[in-house]
Amino acid sequence: MKERIPRGRKSLRWRRKSSQRARSFDLFGRFQRALSWLLPGLVVKRWMLISVFGLIVASFGLIIWADLRPIYWGIELIFSLIGVITKFLPSSITGPILLLTGISLLIWGQNRSFKSIQKAVAPEKDDILINALRAKSRLNRGPNIVAIGGGTGLSTLLMGLKRYSNRITAIVTVADDGGSSGILRRELGVQPPGDIRNCLAALATEESLITRLFQYRFSSGTGLVGHSFGNLFLSALTSITGNLEAAITASSRVLDVRGQVVPATNVDVRLWAELQNGDRIEGESAISEAKYPIVRIGCFPEKPPALPSAIEALENAELIVLGPGSLYTSLLPNLLIPQIVEAIQRSKATKLYICNLMTQPGETDGLDVSGHVRAIEGQLAIFGITKRIFDIIIAQNDFPPSRLLDYYLSRGAEPVKCDVSSLNAKGYKVFKGLLQSFKKTTSWSVLRHDPERLSLAVMRAFKNDRRDI
Repeated sequence: MKERIPRGRKSLRWRRKSSQRARSFDLFGRFQRALSWLLPGLVVKRWMLISVFGLIVASFGLIIWADLRPIYWGIELIFSLIGVITKFLPSSITGPILLLTGISLLIWGQNRSFKSIQKAVAPEKDDILINALRAKSRLNRGPNIVAIGGGTGLSTLLMGLKRYSNRITAIVTVADDGGSSGILRRELGVQPPGDIRNCLAALATEESLITRLFQYRFSSGTGLVGHSFGNLFLSALTSITGNLEAAITASSRVLDVRGQVVPATNVDVRLWAELQNGDRIEGESAISEAKYPIVRIGCFPEKPPALPSAIEALENAELIVLGPGSLYTSLLPNLLIPQIVEAIQRSKATKLYICNLMTQPGETDGLDVSGHVRAIEGQLAIFGITKRIFDIIIAQNDFPPSRLLDYYLSRGAEPVKCDVSSLNAKGYKVFKGLLQSFKKTTSWSVLRHDPERLSLAVMRAFKNDRRDI
């Protein structure tokens, strides 16, 4: 008959075994992290080897300076120590013990050194230094991406793309004249900061308190209701520095932004649209509520200049993305700048267009993906451009029936349908996928692109295009 072990003793034995397993896993994890420093791409091994080589060279210099006497002293000292040690223990035991001791001291010393560096560089972060360096190295090797657009669509895309590269430039429209941006534009004479603020927050390294502060919107206070802190901050910095570009650069340092955000132009641009019934309306907010189909859009002043930093980014780009976003108020305003269109044309980068999930009542009623493409091509034809400026289209798969879709249909919006065969016949490559988000972004659900799914689709299309070259 087996002796029964008291429950308390069983629990103690289980805790001891668990503790031993945890220590084993911890030691194995430390050993793996130590070996991780030898992986390529971290630019650490070369400097460590250079340091060791420098130490050896300096030692030789000291020895030669001292007439080689330290070499004899060192050799005699080593042999005498070896002789003393091997008197007590044979060399078959002493050698392995000293070897393991030396390796252990080396690993322990390096581990403590890197922990000290991490505490000095980022004391508030719990991430292991080697993992952070590997992630940064991977992002620094990512493709040079330029994303063009405005509104929530562009910021959604940027939130996903920053997982693949640190070399991102967002070229943002500055035609907004509604809401907080419109008020600041009229009263302070600054360019609208709203879309730029969203892009800065999207490219911020992490959702820290300062990023939440930048996106904070006042809900009370005379004259403050509806304004976001970031809009006020950018407007104040613009007044201090003299231009929006300098204000964005300063804000990027505060938010630790990956990449850069660039206004499409530094000119005060005002949009106009010509409707199918012959009417002409002015202002971005009025265009978004048009009652008739839009034939074409333009701006005052005509043909505004682009910022040099935007043109430079396009010239160095490996991937250029247009959209997603409101067709006539977020995307096409950027294509009203001839220098940007010419730079896109000249670029050898992969160029793709991301179509919206749903039509926008009053702006893109009844337009499918081909209709969106025709609108872009028609706008470019004004500048005499007949060749398409992008070759790849990313669109949403057909939506399954849902209550949310019914709600959108009741409000006059419908899914943007994609006829792949007709687009392929025109020479476009079409990638369709499940791109919508199922997350609740406000107190109710909305149909939006999912940042992770959208960016994954973009990067797959980019890699596929690179393989075909």
